Amino acid sequence: MTDTSEATFTANRSRLVGVAYRMLGSLGDSEDVVQEAWLRWARVDHSTVDDPTAFLVRTVSRLALDRMRSVAARRETYVGPWLPEPVLTGRAGPDDQDPAAEAERAASLSLAMLVVLETLSPLERTVFVLHEAFAYPYTEIADILDRSPAAVRQLAHRAREHVAARRPRFAPDPDLRREATERFLRASLHGDLAALLELLAPDAVLWADGGGKVRAPRRPIRGADKIARFFVAVGGEALSSGATMEIVEVNGGPAAVLVGPSGAEGVLQLDLDGEGRVTDIRMVGNPDKLGGLASLTAGG
Repeated sequence: MTDTSEATFTANRSRLVGVAYRMLGSLGDSEDVVQEAWLRWARVDHSTVDDPTAFLVRTVSRLALDRMRSVAARRETYVGPWLPEPVLTGRAGPDDQDPAAEAERAASLSLAMLVVLETLSPLERTVFVLHEAFAYPYTEIADILDRSPAAVRQLAHRAREHVAARRPRFAPDPDLRREATERFLRASLHGDLAALLELLAPDAVLWADGGGKVRAPRRPIRGADKIARFFVAVGGEALSSGATMEIVEVNGGPAAVLVGPSGAEGVLQLDLDGEGRVTDIRMVGNPDKLGGLASLTAGG
């Protein structure tokens, strides 16, 4: 391993993690995949590699595809709703030069989109991520997957149709989502049932991912009244033991993070409809999934 080859890997690491994370929805699994790619890169004869970036993306994609198949059984036995692992975003990186491309990558990073991608087959998800989020041509994806370009196009067509039917219909302005998040928090912390009912769409749904590690509803809660009463009941407990609430950018959108003395303890993110009402609430409290928020500390 030379300094040049190590620098090449380092320069591509952000993209590699981005590909793996969108394929797996787990930062921990993504880091494992990228680490394995590093070991393979260290063993290869670099003089035989014409395009290091293509080699690394191909390696990570194949490893992530294998990992997707192996984690399916793990998720079948998961306690309660499974949600993707939240990560802090909003920091510029080496791939942030093209605003249009970055907007597409941000859309593919949202918790809502990652939930939709969970319903694709592993091959469909791989094709969708590489083509829609990272603009890889079908010919390159065909080489990565050992499939024909025609087969890859068919996979892409199925994936796009599936995603279009399930992705959120509205993408509210981030400032509107932030304002709704702040209002939702105030109403929850003050036990204001009327304010919560005003914010929630009648058919709103709450998913809470505790993974059996922390107290959380093990089934989705549906309907504005049930959700509002849930937050009135638990809101007063949220800021005990010196915890604070911070609103930061998570997976490309504003989210409320509960930060305790030892770091992040949970995250809440809202999706809105075209009228600005809350339609979906996703909460992650499983401590195993909060590594992507590790830089947040109480008072920091």
